[in-house]
Amino acid sequence: MLPEWLVVGLWLSVAVGVIIGVIFVAGARLYPNQPSNATSTAGEGRRRVEIRQYLTAIGEEFAEDHFVEGQHVAFYLPERDVAITFDARAYFRIERSPTYAVLVEHEMPGMHLGDRLPFETPDLAEDDDHVDPTEAAFAVLGVSHGATLSEVKSAYRRKVKEVHPDHGGDREEFQQVREAYTAAKNRVS
Repeated sequence: MLPEWLVVGLWLSVAVGVIIGVIFVAGARLYPNQPSNATSTAGEGRRRVEIRQYLTAIGEEFAEDHFVEGQHVAFYLPERDVAITFDARAYFRIERSPTYAVLVEHEMPGMHLGDRLPFETPDLAEDDDHVDPTEAAFAVLGVSHGATLSEVKSAYRRKVKEVHPDHGGDREEFQQVREAYTAAKNRVS
């Protein structure tokens, strides 16, 4: 026979476990996870759209989500044997092969891909309403174009507090502020 304190302890632990389980089930039903479409507007999804538009604009044939040298790449240019990827590990594995590999960071705008390609790319005529990305970055942060690195950092800290999703801000605006900070920081450093 078990001591009475052990039996009471076992019953209490089972009861607490059941109560916690009920709380989680009720929470999941009352507050279901909302599907996020952030990948289509930010990060890799947006970069894919920009790269697709750029490659189409320069008239380059490409295949998306292709396997090259056993590695999955975002874009492959078959006529030029060029692989474009967001994955650093795939980049370094492909780099050892005859295929030319291009690593694209998530912060890099698609129009700058031409600088990394191993062949001449045509200069695309800019629209009159085209906004310089660097000027736009400084405008998002609310600092002048000649701001110092410390001014950019303090403006970023101030702005990110306003738009952070954990503090009631918008996820897309938060991403825009982060990208603006990266662009502005690279410009002044």
